[in-house]
Order: sequence, then C-alpha cells, then structure tokens
Amino acid sequence: METGSVPTWQPLFLTGLLGFVVAASRLGLTRRVRSIARPWVAGRVLSEIPFILQIQRWHHGYLDNFFSVISCVVSVPFYTGFIPLLFWSGHSKLARQVTLLMAFCDYVGNLVKDAISAPRPSCPPVRRVTATEDEKENAMEYGLPSSHALNTVCLSGYLLHYVITYGNGMDDMSILIGFAFVILLVSLVGIGRIYLGMHSFIDVAAGITFGLAILSFWLMVHRHIDDFVIAGQNVTYFWAGLSFLLFFAYPTPEIPTPSFEYHTAFNGVAFGIVTGVQQTYLLFHSEDVPHLFAPQLSLSVFLGRVVAGIPTILLVKFCSKSLAKWLLPVICSTLRIPVKSSGYVPALMESESSRIKSENKQSGFLQRAISLMPQKSYDVDTGIRFLQYAGLAWSVVDLVPYLFCRLNL
Repeated sequence: METGSVPTWQPLFLTGLLGFVVAASRLGLTRRVRSIARPWVAGRVLSEIPFILQIQRWHHGYLDNFFSVISCVVSVPFYTGFIPLLFWSGHSKLARQVTLLMAFCDYVGNLVKDAISAPRPSCPPVRRVTATEDEKENAMEYGLPSSHALNTVCLSGYLLHYVITYGNGMDDMSILIGFAFVILLVSLVGIGRIYLGMHSFIDVAAGITFGLAILSFWLMVHRHIDDFVIAGQNVTYFWAGLSFLLFFAYPTPEIPTPSFEYHTAFNGVAFGIVTGVQQTYLLFHSEDVPHLFAPQLSLSVFLGRVVAGIPTILLVKFCSKSLAKWLLPVICSTLRIPVKSSGYVPALMESESSRIKSENKQSGFLQRAISLMPQKSYDVDTGIRFLQYAGLAWSVVDLVPYLFCRLNL
C-alpha cells in the first residue's frame, strides 16, 4: 500500500533525531542527567528501606505466589501469547495499537532506567522474591521507574479506553467498574513490586507518573499513527530508519543491564508488525475481518488457528535468528564495520588482543561515515536480536494469516 513520493516530514523527523543523537553524544547529556538525578533517587531508595521492610513483615507463601502471578500481567511471556491471540481473533486494530504502545512504553521506561542508573533496594536487608527466570533478569536492571507499574497503567488504561470507545453502548456503571478495575490492578502491581523487594515506593510512583503521561500522549496520537501504518507512504523505510536511530539514541548505562535487550526485542516486534500490517492490511487486518465468536470465526476455528500459528511463529523466530547469525557478520565484514558479539557468535567474542587489533585496523568508508555515532565497535547481537523478533512479529501478521487461508481457518 506504499505509493507516491516520500513525505517531507519523514526526512526532517529522522534528520532531527540524528542531530539530537550527535548533539547528546558530544555534550555528554546522559552523564549530566545522571550526575543530577542518580544521587537524589539513590538517597530516596535508601531512606525507603524501612518502609519496604514494614511491608515485607507480612510475607507469606500465598502472597509471594499472588504478587508473582500479578507481575506476569506485563511480562514478556504474557506479550508473546497475548498479542498474537489478539491478531488472530480479528481484533487487529487493538492488537497493533497495543503492540506499538507497549514498544513505546518499553523504550521510554528502559531509557530512563539506564540514563539515571538508580539502584534497586539493596538485598539484604530487603527480601527479594524472583519466582521466574523473567523476574531474575528484571532484578538485574536498574530501578527507577518501575516498568511493571508503567506498563500496567498504559496497557490497562488503553484497553479500557478501547472498550469504552468501541464497545456497544456501555452504561455509566460499566465504565465506573472498568475504572475501578484498572485502579485496583495498578495498585496491586505497585504494592506487589514493593512487597517482592523489586522496587521502592519512588520507583513505583515514577512508573505510574510516566505511565499516565505516556498514555495521555498516546491517546492524542494513536489514530494518526494507525492511519500512517495502514495507509501511509514510505512506511517500511521510514520505520526502518526510525528503528535504526533509536538504537543510537539509547543511553549507555553505568554497567550493562538487560534493559537494552528488551528494547531491542520490542523494537524488532514493532518493525515486524508495522511491515506486515502495512503490506497485508486489506487482506487480513481491515475492519471487515470476522471477530472471535462471529459465525465466520467460531471458537473451534480460533483454537485451530492457535494450534497452527504458535508453532509456526516459533519456527520463524528460530530461523530468523539462525539466518541473522550467519548473514549479519558477513555483511558487516564486507562493509568493514567493526563488530563484536556478546554471546550469539562465538567467533566474534571480543578478547583484549582482538580489541587492540580492531582499533589499529584501517577504517572503511562506511565505518568513517558512522563514526559520529556514540560507539566505535558495535555488538552484532543487537542486530540479530532485532531481526529475530522482527521475523517473529512479521509471521504473526503476514505469514500465519496466509497459512490460515490455506487451512481454511
């Protein structure tokens, strides 16, 4: 559906973002912000430890399990299952909006975390409960803001807005119950993050504040973004450029954390969804497609879609990762872009001797062209992870719907 010339605002926007990246790097913006914000936040976290310990005095196995389950509402495994089911149940408009909103939330939340690099409550004396592998990785991130609180505000708030806007005649009592449920869920998630020892009160308060700000902004622009995705010009190339620049706009934390990996994955998911929907909107994602429980999409048909779709997208994810692990190092070597690997490509695992050798190696044209960026050597794992999740998301909205047509689902 991409027709016509490139709109003027697209190169202007990308050029402005590139200018910001270069200026922020030259001025040391992250370092300046961190020097101001981190001491204050760290002091607040330290002063709130007695408050956290008071809450944890009520600890019980049932509460540990309850709050751990509540925390899964906005976890990566939840999104992995929830978003494909939304698309395959016919709610494509809601699914693509939730995907882009969560990618935006993930980027902003993790950007602030790594820019400030504020610690979580120290353990001990705080008791930290990490019941899942996902939670163990979360504990390795910085504290402020709480991503769980931020994402819960945005996800539950947008779902409520969508139901109110597109629901069939909701009365005032139903709307009031919806608001009460959202407030209850956000409160439980916030209390749970403190109870589990994952965050202090200031982290949760900042997460809710950022969440409300992001949700308010999104409700002003989501229709424009959706119109651009489904019917805009030069969508795929613009989004590819945006995704590329967002990697360089991300701040460098004091020490490496999983936050950047999470952003990379969601960045890839957003790109895959946008690319797939933009190409197949009229076929699979328009407002005319049948929704779950409609005569054309019964529960049995939907379950058939799930059985066929989930293994397919996991296979695509595996193949995308394998292809990217082989292809990206070859491309970077051909273009003489210095790369390393933090785990995906053993041959590119950086040692001290190889680091010195790469620094003395003559630079190619493209390497010199990108030398304005904040890094000198690039982790190829970032590109592999991006392509892996982009392939996964593309298959959800493009390949798998074609498969459904072949299987009469």
